[in-house]
Amino acid sequence: MLKAVLAVIVGYVAIALLVFATFSLAYLLMGADGAFRPGTYDVTPLWLVVSFAFSFIPAVVGGWVCATIARKSKTPKVFAAVVLIIGLGVALSILMASDDAPSQVREGNVGNIAAMQSARQPAKAVIYNSVSWSMRAHRPVNGFLCCPMAVSGRVAIR
Repeated sequence: MLKAVLAVIVGYVAIALLVFATFSLAYLLMGADGAFRPGTYDVTPLWLVVSFAFSFIPAVVGGWVCATIARKSKTPKVFAAVVLIIGLGVALSILMASDDAPSQVREGNVGNIAAMQSARQPAKAVIYNSVSWSMRAHRPVNGFLCCPMAVSGRVAIR
């Protein structure tokens, strides 16, 4: 039981670290003008496409880490549920805050941390990320995606 709890925690930490790293890299490559609409913190369609593509990596790695530590088929399912619950909680808080707050004016380039704190995404994008991360975190265990299998150690491609 303790091993399963540890697997879920370490898998989630892996997701958090990789999300920060991949999204920071995307922001550094795109810059503020590529990530946000002119003069605002509303994200561009390009940022949405890049963030959907980049979100694939952390979710799969987090699921793989969880499955590798736990070595039980039920733990990654619990992990996926935890990712979904936390993700929907974060999405709900973002959606509630964005309804009340007026759009901030962005002047020039802003740092990575300020950009993360002020970015405004469409509601559909926030909910999509929450659900898709949960699905991607679970699927590596089933061998649906190209990634190391936690139990057999072989690569599965379907």
